[in-house]
Amino acid sequence: MSRTYDILGKVGDEQAFRQEIRDWLAEHMPRNWRTAWQQVRGSALKTEIVKWLEARRTVGLGTPHWPKEWGGPGLPFSYQIMVYEELSRADAPEVEMFIISLFHTPATLFEHGTPEQKDKYLSGIIHGTDIWCQGFSEPGAGSDLASLRTSARLEGDHYVVNGQKIWSSGAAHADYCLLLARTDPNGKRKHDGISYFILDMKTPGVEVRPINQITGEAHFAEIFMDDVKIPVANLIGAEGNGWNIAQSTLSTERGLLIFGEVERLARSFELDGQAARDTWMRDVQFRREYAALYGELQTVRLMIRKLLIELEANPDKASPTLPTYIKLTWGPFLQRYTEFLLRAEGLETQKWQPAIPGTGHSSRLRFNDFLNSYGWTIAGGSNEIMRNIIAERILGMPKG
Repeated sequence: MSRTYDILGKVGDEQAFRQEIRDWLAEHMPRNWRTAWQQVRGSALKTEIVKWLEARRTVGLGTPHWPKEWGGPGLPFSYQIMVYEELSRADAPEVEMFIISLFHTPATLFEHGTPEQKDKYLSGIIHGTDIWCQGFSEPGAGSDLASLRTSARLEGDHYVVNGQKIWSSGAAHADYCLLLARTDPNGKRKHDGISYFILDMKTPGVEVRPINQITGEAHFAEIFMDDVKIPVANLIGAEGNGWNIAQSTLSTERGLLIFGEVERLARSFELDGQAARDTWMRDVQFRREYAALYGELQTVRLMIRKLLIELEANPDKASPTLPTYIKLTWGPFLQRYTEFLLRAEGLETQKWQPAIPGTGHSSRLRFNDFLNSYGWTIAGGSNEIMRNIIAERILGMPKG
């Protein structure tokens, strides 16, 4: 018989808090979830994720980073970090389909949404009924997001939107979209005149086309909008202030999200070494490469820890440059490590297999992880753009 857990009641005693999470995960984490989730997609996958989210919600872990006034536990930031450490340590499934819903949307609405928008949309996220996607990048306006051309024209009580978005994660299953569109094409700077909207994906004129990836999955999609009407009530913040509001949305990617990704890989890294004791770990060159990669991994982990410490001390004063270094270091490291495993483990691992949702970059399907790692070359700003930012804004070098 399951015992009663009081995870939130242990706040104030870090050791007891961690132990309560570990005990609960040991009893309630979905059994053999990797095998089960590998076989499901679409609505069946959503059902599995919602069940897992609901189980977490009953003990206050559904939205551990949310404030109390909007349905979260109101955990101190240090305890939020502990939650994600323990989830990674236990190899608990990630909720990839709901990443935008749980992180990007609340980060935007908490700070900039109206009370009516919060009341209308946040409960659907908490209970897993609504999936959100993000409509930011466009063909020709990805890393240079401020060059976006999707237009929104005010007509009475609604805006008429025309344009195209690309690389929208989960858009094929989404109910709502966080959308950037240009309401004023005559701004002095390209950042001016951009507004932020909530788009109901069932609105007439919205067409979603999945993008098939090299792994055989279609995690991303294109969104086409042809005279789509968005009510004025769905404008977030003031018209023309979309660029500034978007920074709140994107800031979610530089804290707990990347922390969880790297901690999960750190766990896999350790398991990889243990499993190889009687195989490639016997080769001196492979041992040297593994040790060098271990040092790189710890460098990334330390940078993220430093960032989290800064965010805890003052979220508004955290380093604006450290996330750029982290992103530029993490992507190439991930590529080198997954390539190393392909070489070390040999031809028998170099085969395609159905992806395992909920594993991020740590599915331990070697070929899949290797192919997926190259998304980091582009995601969140291409490596070339990141290097330009470091050169010009951090090192003060002249523009080329």
